[in-house]
Amino acid sequence: MRILFTLAHFFNPDGIGKYGAQRDDSTPRIQALTQNLTALHQLFGNSQYATDYANRVAISANQSLQTDIEIVICTTQGYHILDRLPLPSHLWTHHPTNAEPLLLGFECQALLRERLGGYDYYCFLEDDLILQDPWFFIKLNWFTQQAGDRNLLQPNRYEQSTHPGIGKTYIDGELHPKITASYQNVREHPQLTGMIMGQSVTFKRTCNPHSGCYFLNARQMEYWVQQPYFLDRDTRFVGPLESAATLGIMRTFKVYKPAPPMANFLEVQHFGRVWSDKIGQLVRWEGEG
Repeated sequence: MRILFTLAHFFNPDGIGKYGAQRDDSTPRIQALTQNLTALHQLFGNSQYATDYANRVAISANQSLQTDIEIVICTTQGYHILDRLPLPSHLWTHHPTNAEPLLLGFECQALLRERLGGYDYYCFLEDDLILQDPWFFIKLNWFTQQAGDRNLLQPNRYEQSTHPGIGKTYIDGELHPKITASYQNVREHPQLTGMIMGQSVTFKRTCNPHSGCYFLNARQMEYWVQQPYFLDRDTRFVGPLESAATLGIMRTFKVYKPAPPMANFLEVQHFGRVWSDKIGQLVRWEGEG
């Protein structure tokens, strides 16, 4: 299986804004992107070994799950920290642009279209997301085999929580239905259920399909590119950053996420604790008085 990952990366130490790419301290951004890239190579790369102590050799491991991956990092106007990463630069390809920073996700879409026909999966991630599941694409393939290519499974995005007694917080809560009603009808096939390894898993249409990423198989990518609105740079969903990551797929597919009872069936970690800290101040935790 061949997988193309495109990452939108931007860092401006002089910027002022709500996003991590606009803070004055580059250390968290370096850590986030380093973990992102390291995880992709460790999960899906070909350098995986098991140790045979008796014969003092390292033997190849996980061959049945191995894939060929390519990672392309899209940047703009020279605002990046790629030269400061503690990783060898051959692990990725740099794709510089002159786009507006919050529209970098659309540059990734253009790149995915240019590479159409060469991969089994076409992927986009914001630079502070970290995959942890080596069976991630096996699960995606299972879902589309069960539900069909017009249905897209998005991962639940989480952070390690700082709230007392809470180890993990899923940060992309449901939005008011009217926010996405003009782009999707969540009442159409609102729930799917499947059995995997003897376990029942429920997937629900979501009023918040945003995960800061998407993972399309070749047939899904081809179908999206054929839509008249592909790469129209529409920014009406929340803001430019969110629209670049989510609006196109929301208009094209029925988007599902694993329901809360098994939210971790498909998930991705968001670096840091910014959103979980904010959520902790806004919501009442079940079980608390």
